[in-house]
Amino acid sequence: MSVGIVMLVHTALDRAEQAARHWAESGCPVVIHVDANVPRKTNAQFVQALADLPAVKFSKRFRCEWGTWGIVAASQAASQMMLETFDDVRHVYLASGSCLPLRPVEELVDYLADRPRTDFIESATTADVPWTVGGLDAERFTLRFPFSWKRQRFLFDRFVEFQRRFGVKRKVPQGLVPHMGSQWWCLTRQTLSAILQGPDRREYDTYFRHVWIPDESYYQTLARQFSTNIESRSLTLSKFDFQGKPHIFYDDHLQLLRRSDCFVARKIWPHANRLYDAFLTDPAGAMKRTEPNPGKIDRIFAKAVERRTRGRPGLYMQSRFPNEDWENGVTAAPYSVFQGFTEIFENFESWLGKATGSRVHGHLFGSDRVEYADGQTTLNGAMGDSAKARDYNANAFLTNLIWNTRGERQCFQFGPSDNQDVIWRMAKDPNAQISVISGAWAVPLFRSNLNFMDIRKEAARLQKIESEHLDVLRSPYAKARIRIWTMAEFIEAPMEPLQGILDEIGHMQMRRLSEVPKMVDLKGFGQFLQNLKNQGMHPYLMGDFPVVLGPEPAQTPPRKPYLVR
Repeated sequence: MSVGIVMLVHTALDRAEQAARHWAESGCPVVIHVDANVPRKTNAQFVQALADLPAVKFSKRFRCEWGTWGIVAASQAASQMMLETFDDVRHVYLASGSCLPLRPVEELVDYLADRPRTDFIESATTADVPWTVGGLDAERFTLRFPFSWKRQRFLFDRFVEFQRRFGVKRKVPQGLVPHMGSQWWCLTRQTLSAILQGPDRREYDTYFRHVWIPDESYYQTLARQFSTNIESRSLTLSKFDFQGKPHIFYDDHLQLLRRSDCFVARKIWPHANRLYDAFLTDPAGAMKRTEPNPGKIDRIFAKAVERRTRGRPGLYMQSRFPNEDWENGVTAAPYSVFQGFTEIFENFESWLGKATGSRVHGHLFGSDRVEYADGQTTLNGAMGDSAKARDYNANAFLTNLIWNTRGERQCFQFGPSDNQDVIWRMAKDPNAQISVISGAWAVPLFRSNLNFMDIRKEAARLQKIESEHLDVLRSPYAKARIRIWTMAEFIEAPMEPLQGILDEIGHMQMRRLSEVPKMVDLKGFGQFLQNLKNQGMHPYLMGDFPVVLGPEPAQTPPRKPYLVR
């Protein structure tokens, strides 16, 4: 008694020849189906290359396309030939031309000989497992699919919509409970012959001919009808990514495949010479006899899928540029944004750098240039100070800056005169610490030597921009750590806000602040705001700023009356 191998081949015929020869020389008869899409001349050369092996046969050819009935018809024809030609075959193992035996074939023969009545086929109902990725689950059994999903996608989608809209449904043959699973199975002669020679085969074939991806449901469903002992698992190691596409194994997966203890693996890269040499021509390096356990490498594949789908926090690449809000962390590390502080305090950047040990930049999104710390013109990652290059994609500039400088806290200034394209990116970033003194943009206007009408016009423009910015920061979608003070309330007691900011940054000096940076001279600023109001521009973002700054002057006590005689 032996194991028969049914191979479905459509490409890399040289590797398929190598695998078929390995199976046959190890005592397993092989029946090969070559996709009808393969040119006749190429097929003839392939047949001739295996003509010296009497245990290798070729079945009738069908045109195979993913998701269509042709793949099932191909496996039926090859399996029927296997049963009719080789009477001593007890189990039939379905494989592809890209499958590679990982263990000596005699181990597989012995393993199946110990389980003469067991069918190995992954088989579960759609309600039991969420296997379907980006496709149909139960509907694949109740709708019709006359169009190719790959070649006729538009017609495929429209016809599915038509059937859904008008409630068109097919009846599942009586007694059948649709099951799904991997198309790579190993069935006993009794079960396989019952499927292929049963009296209801024509009815079942007619039904499954219009099921979507029938090769993943035809045998999986019918095996439940005829098998007496099913192990719902495949002996072939086959891993799929988050899109439902099979993982391809390369030379550097050699040790990974050894750890799986599986008998066969797919899908092997045709040019993986090291894998083919190791598993087909090196019996001494064969794996130990043990139960196949693909779960041993599931953790590695799970990590690979997570890295591919989520990436690393704050890293964006052309190959993994996520949709909005799908990113795995907006940026790579915490950073701080200060708005209005350099307008109120003199030398604020140098003071903050000493107090926190962070790298403190100027206005990174200023209109003229990128103001890096200490007057630098380039930063890690060859990031220049060109405003034009930065504004090509301001959001990417921010995330690149944080990624390239991770390990060092970055702080920078921001204001209504800067590029506003990044405000939503910062507001929705949990790594951002945003501190705003609203209305502080008026201080440089107050200290400027511009004409008052120009000041009034510029003040109105800046106030509108900052007002929209504050609306974003107060949005329910904002996830940053945000503090907002009006200018009036901040300068009334600046020590407490500054202490809170430094505590959150985690500055090196763990002690209370004894002094704050020197505040600019604001004498006359209240009257300046009043003048703006008098000219029809209402500067409301500064808060209730007094016209006269500082304590009220003490009134002279009234003189006591006295009597003159």
